Amino acid sequence: MLKKLFGIAPTLESDGSYSPSKLALKLGTVDKTDFEHISYDKYEGKKSKILVIFTDQKNMKMQNGKLFSTGNHPVEALVPMLHLKNAGFEFEIATISGKPAVFEMWAFPEKDENVKAIYEEYKSNFEKPLKLQDFIDNSMTEMASYAAVFVPGGHGSMLGIPENANVGKVLTWAHQNDLFTISLCHGPGSFLTTTLNKQKFLYEGYNMAVFPDSVDKMTPKIGYLPGQMPWGLSEKMKDLGVNVVNSKSDKTVCLDRKLITGASPLASNELGKLAAQTLLDELK
Repeated sequence: MLKKLFGIAPTLESDGSYSPSKLALKLGTVDKTDFEHISYDKYEGKKSKILVIFTDQKNMKMQNGKLFSTGNHPVEALVPMLHLKNAGFEFEIATISGKPAVFEMWAFPEKDENVKAIYEEYKSNFEKPLKLQDFIDNSMTEMASYAAVFVPGGHGSMLGIPENANVGKVLTWAHQNDLFTISLCHGPGSFLTTTLNKQKFLYEGYNMAVFPDSVDKMTPKIGYLPGQMPWGLSEKMKDLGVNVVNSKSDKTVCLDRKLITGASPLASNELGKLAAQTLLDELK
């Protein structure tokens, strides 16, 4: 009752899951992003495609058994896509199952016309994405058409994706064919797929920006999460030999070889700029 009174009780949804409290939404989301409209020298070559792997799952079970209503964070997905689109790249949208991509719509920046525009442009692709297996079967031989693989963040990117062998195949394919891999926040959980079947971790020794476990541990206090996380991402990355370059959920971005990462939703604009300019410089 006190939590409800002070606006820090997570909000119960119709399916029994919880979205963030009123206070958490006020502190942790925005109506309008810091997206900068930059006039890039548009890429016009053959490697114009970027595969974007979205989650198809919504509810994350916390340590206390409560379900967190999650998905991909819309800002983390759409703001980098805006920059990459403005730089001349196009997207293929995929989920593991081919079921619709799931967004944390409670975090959608409703007053941001740029974000709304790209969401509407790709809405049909979000609703009917490629099945990742079909991409593997039909498109992986066309590496000359692809510039990068992008795994957006949001806690939902930790559902199903980190243990999926097909995600591992795609990331290994990108790595072996000198494509860029882009991710932010909790999206780097996808990198754990490269350890499946006792394989050596693909990104051992890399510098990387990742959402800090320390912040996830604090957010239940304001009702952002309805309980403690089932597992921690940043510490797991460190255990695998990653040098995590940030300690806060801030605007930090990082480029290491062909890997581009960002620390949090706050890094979405910076990640988009870094990814767009890096791809343009590399593909000239």
